Amino acid sequence: MMGQALRVLPALMLTLWGCGQDTVRIGVATFSHETCTFCPVPTGIAEWEYYGPPVRGDSVLEWGDYIEGFVSRAREYGGVELVGILSPRDAKGGSSGSWITKEAFDKYSNGIAEDLGRVGRLDGVFLALHGAMAVTGISRPEAEIVRRVRAVVGDIPIFVTLDLHANEDHELSDAADAVFIVKRYPHYDARLQGERAARIMLRTIRGTYSPVMATRKPGVITPSVFQGTGESPAMDIMERARRWENRTPDAFVSVAFGFAYADVPEVGATVMVVANGDQELADRIADDMSEYIWRVREEFAGKRLPKTRAGVAQAIAEARAGNTPVVVADHADRTGNSTHILEELMRQGAQNFCIATIADSLAIRAIASRAEVGERVSVRVGGYADQFAGRPVPIEGVVEYLGEYGRFDTVAVLRFGSNNRVILTPQLHQVTTPGIFGRLGIDLDEVDMVVLKSRVHFWRGFVETGLAGAVVVVDAPGLGPADLTTIDYQNVPQGLYPLSRRD
Repeated sequence: MMGQALRVLPALMLTLWGCGQDTVRIGVATFSHETCTFCPVPTGIAEWEYYGPPVRGDSVLEWGDYIEGFVSRAREYGGVELVGILSPRDAKGGSSGSWITKEAFDKYSNGIAEDLGRVGRLDGVFLALHGAMAVTGISRPEAEIVRRVRAVVGDIPIFVTLDLHANEDHELSDAADAVFIVKRYPHYDARLQGERAARIMLRTIRGTYSPVMATRKPGVITPSVFQGTGESPAMDIMERARRWENRTPDAFVSVAFGFAYADVPEVGATVMVVANGDQELADRIADDMSEYIWRVREEFAGKRLPKTRAGVAQAIAEARAGNTPVVVADHADRTGNSTHILEELMRQGAQNFCIATIADSLAIRAIASRAEVGERVSVRVGGYADQFAGRPVPIEGVVEYLGEYGRFDTVAVLRFGSNNRVILTPQLHQVTTPGIFGRLGIDLDEVDMVVLKSRVHFWRGFVETGLAGAVVVVDAPGLGPADLTTIDYQNVPQGLYPLSRRD
């Protein structure tokens, strides 16, 4: 009976906490982009508004896991009003978009600040950002967003959540009061970080928490494909952060592994620690985490992956051994248009494979103008979107599907050769779960090899579910190579490992 009473008490305390108090008002906004500065197409206002104009009000409060987590936890407390502030939608192309134009950045960051100034008294602001945004002519854009917000709202708590791939430094922690970063890749805990931000913000507003921060840059840069937290040392780094949190009350330990395909000065891993009024503790934890990341730098950032020919040969061998379906990850293709693995599979005589997907709106239009479902068609696929895309591959096959899928007006499936298929989408589509195959009439139980344009997110639906018989990650040419020493960086700091190996 006593145990049951103790379990009920926290819920009762949450209800009573807001009673007799003034309503707490918190502004909520998002402006998020992972910018691949090596991609060919800039991200301007047209790209940001491809799916519609910015949203406001309740629509913002339903926008993504970080915000949904923040909203759900804040609403468990009495006397909290959440105000959705102007927020742009996702940009067309996602992380295949290059530098954000200054015009677009100013429109949305100033729009957020101006909207905050119109909504009246606020006690706090929550910003769901990304951390790997890159803007032409503006250094450290997330910190600049916070500074523009601060200029309007004054000295109230501004809390930020970030993606694990964030590139940040002390400028963000100087501008914001607290920063929380996801610890898992794939990002299962985005909602949890939003909940954490809400709880600590409300404690800060009520006076029971006084956030102080410590930020460190370990000097390590890693490709996204090495950052999956299902494997070490990425797993060990995040487990170390969780151990600090579990044994140290009111300390929150975040690590961003960084986004190597943004050529910016703040690129690379970042440690950010939030503590309750104890700067010495925050500094001690940040130093420990930073030193640990540096100690494991060779294992973390110095790995090698098979190139195209060797990787395809390995995948074919796995399929012949019966370890099907073999998932082949083409991790470096940021535009989705690359044909290197498709061409190599055909060269090596592979059978019963499916490419999901190649981004090629031109090929889709050609198919739609020449054939219907069930008819044969000849078309050249991919190989033109960027300097690493390879060359167009001629395919003669049967149209198995031609129609809508998800947010795409038209996708196509071609079957050719020895029961091979290629799925064509108009834009990059990072397949993370098997759902697309069933929707397009493809039975994965009858497919030997599946090629995905994905870094790590495919683990969610193919590895952690036990579906994949084997996984082969191929370092095919692309705008996101695993070997970072091959990238012609112009803006990154000297001494970053493993780039320092080429200096």
